[in-house]
Parts: sequence; C-alpha cells; structure tokens
Amino acid sequence: MAEYDILHPFKNMWDTDEQSRRMVELTMPAIRENYEKFEQFYTYRFRRTKKKYRDNDFDSVVDDEKISSFVCGSDTIFCIDEFKGFVEGYWANFACMRGNAVAYAASFGDSHFQPEDYVTLDERLKNFCAIGLREQQMLPYVKGHVDVPVQRVVDPTLLLKREDYEQITCPRLVDGDYLLLYSRRYNKAMEDFAIRLAQEKNLKIVEISLRATNIDRGHVMMYGAGVEEFLSLIKYSRCVVTNSFHGMIMSVQFEKLFYAFSREQCDNKVMELLQLMGLSNRLLVTGHESIMEEIDYEQVQSWIGSYRNESLGYLKTALTIIKE
Repeated sequence: MAEYDILHPFKNMWDTDEQSRRMVELTMPAIRENYEKFEQFYTYRFRRTKKKYRDNDFDSVVDDEKISSFVCGSDTIFCIDEFKGFVEGYWANFACMRGNAVAYAASFGDSHFQPEDYVTLDERLKNFCAIGLREQQMLPYVKGHVDVPVQRVVDPTLLLKREDYEQITCPRLVDGDYLLLYSRRYNKAMEDFAIRLAQEKNLKIVEISLRATNIDRGHVMMYGAGVEEFLSLIKYSRCVVTNSFHGMIMSVQFEKLFYAFSREQCDNKVMELLQLMGLSNRLLVTGHESIMEEIDYEQVQSWIGSYRNESLGYLKTALTIIKE
C-alpha cells in the first residue's frame, strides 16, 4: 500500500475521465480535512504499536512490541487482484505469525485465481489456527482445504450495537430534515434517484461524495467529515441513499430508511449482506425499481443479533485456540 498516497490520488483513481479528475481537484481541501480527522481518530481511539513495520523488519518489530498473537482482518485482505498478489502479513506468512494467527471477516473480494495461485493459496491457508470469512463465496473451498475451524462471520462493524456507536457520535451537524447521499463511486442513476426522493419528501440533500460542483445544486457537501461526524450524518438523516457497504451497515445500525445502489466493484459483499438481513429488495440498479418504503427493523435486528453472537463465539474460540 506504500505506493498509494491519499493526498495525491490522481494516479490511482478508478475513474480517469477528465470530469472525474476535475471533481477530485475541487474536493482536495475536503480530502485533506478528512485525512487529518481520520489520523486523529486512529491516534486517540486506537492503541497502536510504537513502531511501523514493513516486510523486511516485521518479525523484529513484533518481538520488540512483545506481540504473540494476531488477528488478520477484515475487508478484502485475501483479494490478490486488489493487491497484485499475496500480501504476506494478511496471510499470516511471517515466521512469528504462522500458527499464531486467526482470520476475522477476511474477504476474497472479486479475486480471479489462476491454477498456480491455488497452490500458493493452499499453503497460505495453513498459517491460520481458525478462519472467519465475511462472504459465503469461498467458504466451501476453504473448508475443503484446511483442518481448522472455518466459519462465515459478519463484518466487525456489526459486532457492536447502536449504543456503542452513540458514544462517539457527535451532535447534529445539519439543521432540518435531510436525505444523506453517500457515494463511494459516482452513479448518475443513484444521484437522480436521490434528487427525486428528496423532492418527494421535501428534504434537503447532504452529500458525501467527490461531486464538488453539486454545491451549486444546493447540496450540503460533507466529504470532509470524520468518523464521529459521519455517524452523526447518518443518525440524524431522514433516509440514506448509498452505494457504500459501510454506509449501508451504519444505516441499519441507526435503523434508517435506506436505499442501496449497485456498483461495478464490490457488489457481492453488498448483496450477501442484504440477503443475510432479509433486505435483498433494497438493492437498486436503475433507481426505477419498485421498493417498499418501510423496513421491519425488529426482524432485521433479531437476525443481526443472532449472527453477531455466532461471530463473537467464533472469535472467542479462535483466540482460545491461539493461546493453547
């Protein structure tokens, strides 16, 4: 990841057309603000090692910090397409990690394995004492190639409850009723849908996206929001329109009326989670699909509670195996 610089994003952009690049240029002040807020969050909310490590000094840093066991996760850490190969740390492939690591909510993303990749994959999987996968897709394969516990688990953001997030959510930021439009990648159909919905419900639009010129439409642009502010923007919204996986999860945590839009990458994880919660009908493509207004959150929270308990059970068992 060293070659990726969030403050100089142009060479690594998904969208390379001139308009998208211009939007990023206009959003750079908010991108810098967002970056600083996340750095503050990591610094004051997390307990981190004193040293930074890379492949060539991982074992020595771990020894200095007296770290004896490891949890690898979450997100698409097993996606070799995304990282141009197998990243040693994510696969517990350092000497100090082998046999002392478990995976939690690891995802293969949209990996396309070649025959020779499976040889490496089978070797790397042997490094773990237990493997928790976020999606169903590779579960049968992994179960068939290791003799350690393998289980599907929920994303770690679902291990916490609403009241946990309430503790760090900042006060309301935007007066009045609003629709939150959270776009991880520009989608005209989603934008048009959000505008129509806001007009129907007489809501202003608060937007987290790189479409800086939407301020001229009267949208309240909030790309600079930090973690606590992001949670607040969801909590106090009337409804959420998003193509973000975690935008969808936090909408559910705060029991918001939400609409999830498909996007070219990462659709599998969105579809699987919606299915898990019994909300598959909330995935939109064109914005003209028929969709029910209300969500039965009593039922949804019941399902999430069950999956949360199963996932916490897996994690406790997995960490016990390491200690043994």
